[in-house]
Amino acid sequence: MYVAYSILLILVLVAWSPSILVKALRGSSRLEGWSERMGRYRQALFMRPQAVRPVWIHAVSVGEVGAASILAKSWTTRWPTLPLVISTVTATGREVAERSLPQAAAVVYFPIDLPVAVHRALGTVQPRLVLLTETEIWPNFLRACADSKIPVAVINGRLSERSFSRYRFARPFIRRVLQCIDLFCMQTDADATRVLALGANPERVHVVGNLKFDAVLHADTSALAEQWRRELQIDAQRQVVVAGSTHAGEEEVILQAFQRLREEFPDLLLILAPRHPERIAQVETAVADLGFTAVRRSALPQGRNGAKEVILIDTVGELSTLYAAGSIAFVGGSLVPRGGQNLLEPALHGRPVLFGPHMENFVDASAYFVRREAAIQVSDVSDIVRQCARLLRDPVIRDTMGQAAM
Repeated sequence: MYVAYSILLILVLVAWSPSILVKALRGSSRLEGWSERMGRYRQALFMRPQAVRPVWIHAVSVGEVGAASILAKSWTTRWPTLPLVISTVTATGREVAERSLPQAAAVVYFPIDLPVAVHRALGTVQPRLVLLTETEIWPNFLRACADSKIPVAVINGRLSERSFSRYRFARPFIRRVLQCIDLFCMQTDADATRVLALGANPERVHVVGNLKFDAVLHADTSALAEQWRRELQIDAQRQVVVAGSTHAGEEEVILQAFQRLREEFPDLLLILAPRHPERIAQVETAVADLGFTAVRRSALPQGRNGAKEVILIDTVGELSTLYAAGSIAFVGGSLVPRGGQNLLEPALHGRPVLFGPHMENFVDASAYFVRREAAIQVSDVSDIVRQCARLLRDPVIRDTMGQAAM
């Protein structure tokens, strides 16, 4: 099965490579890091006494880096002499990791899950322990760790119903792969139930909650809100809608709703944070097409102010705390079939949350917050306008919803 998996992965990479090259030539994608993705890490990054083997923490993208950073900071406080190596899959994830984890000995790209790349990477890093955030199942990597007797743990483990359905089709193979993992620290009972159904060893599966709760619950939301409003030059009394992690096809819907809301709330401000910052020019065009004045977040620290109706977030790694500056939050990837995004951060900052019908990757979390009346599912422009207007008119309802999440 491992051979068949590797052959299939090679075929996928071959089929995918022309698209990557075209995007790189157009400037919408980047090719740097491919040497690292093949497991070729600079030896200078890992020059250390042989006895000091690092802990390798893998975080696929920006969201997972947030959880990894919480763990890394606690780890270095307790074991300051033990080096940490952080790996990511995406360029934005790497950028955030380099900025938020200065204590890491190295930040690298995770190797493509082919035996040659995996063995080369493990041979260079020589980790004493591997920690995978969420539930990253890379069969060849996990098998190589098991063969080398490198313990592996899943931290902040999550397995959505959508991912579970996909893995279930290859359950006999996935069961073998899961035997290579020594510890599963899952977020919820539902996550644990799914990973057990796929064949994880029951003695290794534990429900420990969500690491991100620790970061948000220890944050001072009022101070964060004040800090962000000062940074973005927003009056303390101004009402703000923060639409985070939006995907193509969603910004137009949000902007149309915003246009209608401005008829009743003329001073309303929209903070729009596309999931992929490389789309910022496209989103900027959509804003201008509806006649709004927009400013990029990166321009504001230089003192650019004046009349603005929309702030575009063209930076990465700031959204989780930026929600604190809003009156209402909308979580993207949910009006279009992208499976949704994490609604934990805005909810735990005490902000009422709106999301669309496509929350397949966060079914349990979205259902939980709806049951607590801390979140509302919306379906279209009219629905967004109706729910936002109700919340903007009545601060008591907003506060009640916000408190219900906390």
